[in-house]
Amino acid sequence: MYGDPFTNDTGNDRPRATVSLVVPARNEARNIPWVFEQIPECVDEVILVDGDSSDATVSMARHCLPTVHFVRQSGPGKGNALRSGFLAATGDHVVMMDADGSMSPAEIPHYLHFLENGYDFVKGSRFVAGGGSLDITLIRRMGNQVLLAAANRLYHASLTDLCYGFCAFRRSFLDQLDLHASGFEIEAEMIAHALRSGLRIAEVPSLELPRRNGRSNLHAISDGRRVLRTLLSERPGAHPAPASTHPAPASVRAAS
Repeated sequence: MYGDPFTNDTGNDRPRATVSLVVPARNEARNIPWVFEQIPECVDEVILVDGDSSDATVSMARHCLPTVHFVRQSGPGKGNALRSGFLAATGDHVVMMDADGSMSPAEIPHYLHFLENGYDFVKGSRFVAGGGSLDITLIRRMGNQVLLAAANRLYHASLTDLCYGFCAFRRSFLDQLDLHASGFEIEAEMIAHALRSGLRIAEVPSLELPRRNGRSNLHAISDGRRVLRTLLSERPGAHPAPASTHPAPASVRAAS
């Protein structure tokens, strides 16, 4: 980890953008070692946001990576954890991913490539060529399709995945993302605000792996309802949109 901040991947002298990785976790002590050992050298700062774990999540993280920045979230829910981590991040680019081993940190450079080449927000998709899921259930797949169709219709977009929390963005756009969600619906809120603000969005293929240990905190039905309420309440015209430096929303499917 901790690459040279004064060179980029093209080998010239332009300062390399720094990268913060935000990892929300609650009782993920058995999964942290695998996740942390996969973190690539392009990541400069790892922020673990702990949600009152009752196991050894924090101590395991410090054992695996002594330089990890530990942040305790200020309230319950994944959304609160991510917002706490984003506020603590200092990198030019911010990457968010889960701590359960379902997302491979080895994919991070692919996300950063698009941030370095003109995009503002990059989201993983399990449903473009090169992506996939080894974990999604039939109910989750159907729910994602319904919510995705709603998002594309409400926001005039052409996204291929919605309820997947492997994303990266330029930290300078954090204010425009204007995040308030406290639960799993924060992922939909981020995409809704990115689209509404006209940020340049790329989708990149991602392979969702099975959770390595433990049980998910996701509740498909109740969390799906919260996502739908978020999409409806944040749709264009529902209330004034944040100021944008770009004229119109744009989404791009990026091949591997």
